[in-house]
Amino acid sequence: MPTIVLASASPRRRELLTQVGIPFRVVPGDIDENNADLSGTPEQKAERLAYMKAKDVASGLDDGLVIGADTIVVCGDEIFGKPADENDARRMLMKLGGREHQVITGIAVVDASSGKARTGHEVTRVRFAELTDREIEYYISSGEPFDKAGAYAIQGRAAIFVESLDGCYSNVVGLPLSRLYCLLKDFGVSVCDQAINYK
Repeated sequence: MPTIVLASASPRRRELLTQVGIPFRVVPGDIDENNADLSGTPEQKAERLAYMKAKDVASGLDDGLVIGADTIVVCGDEIFGKPADENDARRMLMKLGGREHQVITGIAVVDASSGKARTGHEVTRVRFAELTDREIEYYISSGEPFDKAGAYAIQGRAAIFVESLDGCYSNVVGLPLSRLYCLLKDFGVSVCDQAINYK
């Protein structure tokens, strides 16, 4: 199996890859998202940023398959990234309460040796319960919202706010595992290639 490189410092993405038994190493990239071409649909934006992250790391390697990912939340006609501060987190959570939103993760796999790339995205619909001001303040005080797209972590305390979910759960956490595995198989990668030791 070729070396798998995760171009992200996200502990949630590391945990998801570890969960499914894919060996990898972490090499975070350094992309200025503020100067990126973010035109097009939210799906195109997420895929483009994922590719930029993977390509940035791949350019500094001789070989390996580099995984890039970017997650955004779309509520109505507004795109939510990570909140800038408490007020921004409060604004996002107030808008998410009692409504359905979309979580979109763009993913990219780039072969550092050849430059070959594959991209894709996953969309999951999530509905929040109505949130009281007290619930929002409780959640903000936990510190959990501040490095999460949409200002919440479904695998954390915000799980109590989720009324329904339609689609891939791991996508909402930050990495759509099934979609990623399909892209990796395009490069000949399979978890079945690993040795299995039975006790």
